[in-house]
Amino acid sequence: MITVAEGARTHRIDRRIYGQFAEHLGRCIYEGIWVGEDSPIPHRNGIRSDVVAALRAIKVPLVRWPGGCFADEYHWQRGVGPRSERPAMINTHWGGVVESNAFGTHEYFELLHQLDAEAYITGNVGSGTVAEMRDWVEYITLDGTSPMADLRKRHGREQPWRLPFFGVGNESWGCGGHMTPLHYANHYRQYQTYVRRYGELPIYKIACGANNDDYEWTEVLMATAGTLMDGLSLHYYTIPSGEWDAKGSATDFGEREWYATIDRTRQMATLLERHSAIMDKHDPAKRVGLIVDEWGTWYDPTPGTNPGFLHQQNTIRDAVVAALNFNMFHRHADRVRMTNIAQMVNVLQAMLLTDGPDMIRTPTYWAFDLYTDHHDAWFVDARPAPGDAPGRIGVHGEYTVSWRDDAYTISVTNAGLGADIHVDVELPARVTTVHRAAILSGDSASSHNTFAAPDTVRPADFADCKIDGSRLRLAVPARSIVTMRVG
Repeated sequence: MITVAEGARTHRIDRRIYGQFAEHLGRCIYEGIWVGEDSPIPHRNGIRSDVVAALRAIKVPLVRWPGGCFADEYHWQRGVGPRSERPAMINTHWGGVVESNAFGTHEYFELLHQLDAEAYITGNVGSGTVAEMRDWVEYITLDGTSPMADLRKRHGREQPWRLPFFGVGNESWGCGGHMTPLHYANHYRQYQTYVRRYGELPIYKIACGANNDDYEWTEVLMATAGTLMDGLSLHYYTIPSGEWDAKGSATDFGEREWYATIDRTRQMATLLERHSAIMDKHDPAKRVGLIVDEWGTWYDPTPGTNPGFLHQQNTIRDAVVAALNFNMFHRHADRVRMTNIAQMVNVLQAMLLTDGPDMIRTPTYWAFDLYTDHHDAWFVDARPAPGDAPGRIGVHGEYTVSWRDDAYTISVTNAGLGADIHVDVELPARVTTVHRAAILSGDSASSHNTFAAPDTVRPADFADCKIDGSRLRLAVPARSIVTMRVG
């Protein structure tokens, strides 16, 4: 029994928890998003229309760009001005391919305009200068006359853009410079000074946070620079084997690998709790947000593809992983203000896969779709059955409940491969309206969509629910996600 008491609403679930990440990596930007203005693929100003339409349908709130590791070798002035005059570079992190810089600042903001999404830009600390970062912020946000504002206008953009989020470096403990926490903290203090506010709207400054369970990094950053940041990032990937050199297959796996993936995903809860506890010590008012700006499954690359492109298939296992993460983010949303799954198109745990003019939605895309009613809702701290931990149903079940617009949204995930989960949900008042009842499931653990069979995994109406006054009685099959919205 899950009991939803009146007044059990505790904190808001920020819609930015469902943020996306688009890096200059593999076929994410080029082919996945940008096809150019001369492409026969339907597009608007060079950005493919099918991708935009699909992402708008899941209400993408913001997009992190240009990286990732790429951010700390990206020099923004090479990506503005006439495309024919932009100098190319080598993408040393991801496949050693030539980066044309055809997709730069103006194209990024055009993408956001088409998505109706917010900007989250990561600046170059690893190989860039303070002046370069300062100039980029001025180029984007200054409304008036200045060298960078005038340059923007010459490039065709009279009005400044809105820049709500800015990250000062990426993975500075690794590909962003191999810095110690104190070294980076001092860099952050210096660089963030020049992420200036030129207008009325503030820029939310995000410091590079820890890799996985590096709690010392969080302690040093909060102690040394906590008063100068608005957010602190965290990166954690679900790797079934736990080994970087042999992560496991995205589609060829058995029961052992399935449950290893689920167990490693659930380690996110420990990371959120322990990093939050350190942040609470320095920031008891929870002013600084915990920003999980890279998360998701990471497997061995698809055989036959460039290993530096990080292309992988996406099964019902990935959808379940996404739902489990959402549930954890909801519970900790008093501190977790934003997350960004890696990545949006054609890379790692992608929403969409493209092949020339064709596009398919992955099971993870549909998991995002099932959770759209949780955006900006109130988290409801529903009581579990005796013996169950908060948010858990037995061994394999998990749930999350939210409230918005006089309706409750209940999402239940069965991460097991065997039996159905039977659960009763007791609401504070009689159910009079079912706004939504949907299920995402797979016939097998490796069920996935292909270009030949794009709808193998997609939501269906959920009928295995009985309503008795204020009580919902659900039977949730193995390897599935159910969402109900009732009022």
